[in-house]
Amino acid sequence: MKTQSETHQLAHSIEVLRDQDGQRIDNFLTRHMKGVPKSHLYRLLRTGQVRVNKGRIKPNYRLKTGDIVRIPPARILESNGQADIPPGLLHAIGGRILFENDDSLVIDKPSGLAVHGGSGLQYGVLDVLHQFRPELTFLELAHRLDRETSGCLLLAKNLKTLTCFHEQIRQGSVVKKYLAGLVGTWRHGKMTVSAPLRKNALQGGERMVEVSEEGKEAVTHFNPLQQYPGLCLVEAELETGRTHQIRVHAAHVGHPVAGDRKYGDKEANKRLREQGLTRMFLHAHRLDFSLPGSSEILHIHAPLSGELQEFLNRIEHA
Repeated sequence: MKTQSETHQLAHSIEVLRDQDGQRIDNFLTRHMKGVPKSHLYRLLRTGQVRVNKGRIKPNYRLKTGDIVRIPPARILESNGQADIPPGLLHAIGGRILFENDDSLVIDKPSGLAVHGGSGLQYGVLDVLHQFRPELTFLELAHRLDRETSGCLLLAKNLKTLTCFHEQIRQGSVVKKYLAGLVGTWRHGKMTVSAPLRKNALQGGERMVEVSEEGKEAVTHFNPLQQYPGLCLVEAELETGRTHQIRVHAAHVGHPVAGDRKYGDKEANKRLREQGLTRMFLHAHRLDFSLPGSSEILHIHAPLSGELQEFLNRIEHA
């Protein structure tokens, strides 16, 4: 059984190193105040107990080389002889690195692992990678994937690369393609869904994304690949990158993503669970981007995860 003890961290100061230049202060604190809940870290920032160069800063402040960060006293919960992150996950993450160089890293994120900790989650992708690769003092997400979505996730190892990736995403030059299992029989052929999306719409007390004329432009291209009994495997390409875009657009045209508990078909999901589908069927299988100072396009692929491929094999031969 996991037990925890409590220690107290004393106030001290840390100088920001060159390879930490551009890192957000909240991510910096997460790394240097291990064991302190994220909710408490943000409270320390809001109340001005964390200082940079003796001044107050906001949670999105980006550090500069030579900044002096004051780390305030804090209570730390420490596990007795057991890491917060399961050793099996730490061991497995190394085998999920799809690409790496001095500037960037692409991993095949497993389903069920959030990109960030918080909101009741003890850890996220960044926490796992920081523990697996402690020498990487700067590591930031170039984009995000939903917790239940698996596949290609791009991270930057320095601010220059992060800025480059964000600019490519703004320009639409990063190609993001997904494999999705959609409920029903697809009869549309290749199809482009252009429907604006509004975030944080309340439905039954739950925050949702919905199609709305008041929302932001969102465009998804669907290409059917293979029809199975009660489910179609499609490739979905994002032209824009709105929250839950594929999931909401798929549901909007009457073919929700299989296993999607938020926007999906409850009866269909129940039937699919009985057939062996244990997660949402959405996988980021291709990512195209270029590195800073290079015109070469990198094409990164993540094969369909084993549990999804096994599910397809099962329903194909049922």
